[in-house]
Amino acid sequence: MCGIVGYVGTRPCRDLLVGGLEKLEYRGYDSAGISLLEEGRIESVRAVGNLANLRAELGLDAERPVGTGSIAVAAPPATTGLGHTRWATHGRVTQENAHPHGDCGDQVHIVLNGIVENHAELRRQLVAEGHGFSSDTDAEIVAHLIEKHYGGDLTDAVRAAFGELRGHYAFVAMHAEHPDSLVAARQECPLIVGLGEGETFVASAIPAFLAQTRTALGLKNGEIVTVDPEGARIIDADGQPVTRDVIEVTWDEDTAEKAGYETFTLKEIHEQADAVAETITDRLPGLNAVDLSELELSTEFIAEVHRIVIVACGTSYHAGLVGRYAIEQWARVPVEMDIASEYRYRDPVVGPGDLVIGITQSGETADTLAAMRLARSRGATVIAVTNVMGSQATRDADSVLFNRAGLEIGVAATKTFTAQVASMYLLGLWIAQIRDTLGEHRIVELIAELKRLPSRIQETLVSVEEPVKAIARSYHQRRFFLYLGRNIGLPVCLEGALKLKEISYIPADAYAAGEMKHGPIALLDENTPVVTVATDSPVLEKVLSNVAEVRARGADVIAVATEGREQVAESSDQTLFVPRTDWILQPIVAVLPLQLLAYYIARLNGLNVDQPRNLAKTVTVE
Repeated sequence: MCGIVGYVGTRPCRDLLVGGLEKLEYRGYDSAGISLLEEGRIESVRAVGNLANLRAELGLDAERPVGTGSIAVAAPPATTGLGHTRWATHGRVTQENAHPHGDCGDQVHIVLNGIVENHAELRRQLVAEGHGFSSDTDAEIVAHLIEKHYGGDLTDAVRAAFGELRGHYAFVAMHAEHPDSLVAARQECPLIVGLGEGETFVASAIPAFLAQTRTALGLKNGEIVTVDPEGARIIDADGQPVTRDVIEVTWDEDTAEKAGYETFTLKEIHEQADAVAETITDRLPGLNAVDLSELELSTEFIAEVHRIVIVACGTSYHAGLVGRYAIEQWARVPVEMDIASEYRYRDPVVGPGDLVIGITQSGETADTLAAMRLARSRGATVIAVTNVMGSQATRDADSVLFNRAGLEIGVAATKTFTAQVASMYLLGLWIAQIRDTLGEHRIVELIAELKRLPSRIQETLVSVEEPVKAIARSYHQRRFFLYLGRNIGLPVCLEGALKLKEISYIPADAYAAGEMKHGPIALLDENTPVVTVATDSPVLEKVLSNVAEVRARGADVIAVATEGREQVAESSDQTLFVPRTDWILQPIVAVLPLQLLAYYIARLNGLNVDQPRNLAKTVTVE
């Protein structure tokens, strides 16, 4: 969850570290800090709150004088350092619990992302051996373990400490006696090395150093890397050298900026047409077939698979629900949908002949990874659907389908959701063509509609944005929203309600509309806005009957409807029309007004939509 960055080179690194943290703040913003190594001494500055507070402590805020004891009195010449932005797991949000953490003698400093599961046991042992702790975090354990094992070689000490840790984490360490090197290790959580001219970076994600270098190395689980100004040396947990090909990053740095939008979230909502186009274009090379040869799965296996299981969390779970409807409708294969955190602990019946699809935006979601590994260990074939090349999911799966949504900075997923849904459509149609469950005419028809989706998305965003703003002004002070949908509209409602909860902090519930009379109808009165997805589907008339029941209780209805369906407008108080497309493909356009509704309600309430409280972009812990 946290963001880490390290630098060793020839340039003064304070500003490089802070600049890297600014690109990683979406990973955590409870507190932040940096440590600089100069002339055999390590100095740290830490601050509670977002990165602006750390900048102020460092004297980088022109409106605030340098604080007493700051390491920024003059432009510091230190050329080795660490930085961290925290999302709290163990220990409250305090300056003492902010990273970096040091050892007893302040010779070792570390930054860590993740959780050390055996920290309590290790802390007891270290205290018994005379170590003193200054924080309540699990991360500080690592600094003391390195201190304990240090005998002059930092890499050996890190490897020995790594051998005692259990959990899922990545960390970077530096030692006062090693001014020209950093040592880092990875177990489950992401860690990337950036290779420059006479300088090297280590970070949680590529954007931390993208402005400085586009050459990178990815680390795998159980690997330790020692970096210096000349490059990187990787070993495994047994100390054996590892060779790794470098990656040339092709992202444009502008993708990490707001490009004129007021927030990253709004920018990413408007990037969805491009995200879907990137996801589908080269996989639909003709008019009558889907090309997913990248999956490297035999057509014989797909033709004979008797069950598909989809595991995911949060927004990815909702994308999986859409995928379930599409796969069952098109390929006629039974599909089970499971929340990954439940699946991994319920001893599921899964094995050879089953296809398990794990959906994770980051490729690092702990529960989804565990569910995928469980299924694979029992003989199932596993596909990862993810947005991040080189992520853990890509190594834990038999095959990978990348979403290609590009970098997403906003914590609340928007463009990654629509790209995931597009990926699931591709999978569903690909399976259907292998199993020959759709006629050629229907495949051609669906491919044509898939190819039109990017323009449909753009059309929707242009047409609904102003009406959504007006609706948001009318309802932004309401304290509860109910979302109702049926069939393919239900996952859209679930995602719309989640967006409202995530960024506006307004309680919302999403329900299958047919279940409304089994309890939720008791919540309705004239102060309860009800959002319904009433796009074209075989159950549209049923949805309109549910809308009538809602309005009979005095509640206002905000409906998302397919253009031309005037009966929906006649049945609702507010109607947002989306372009006509195949009814199974409608979720990609139907979710857009709900994303914008959550966004503008949150903005009207003065909230930070890019960094909603208590949330982090990548959930790498349980």
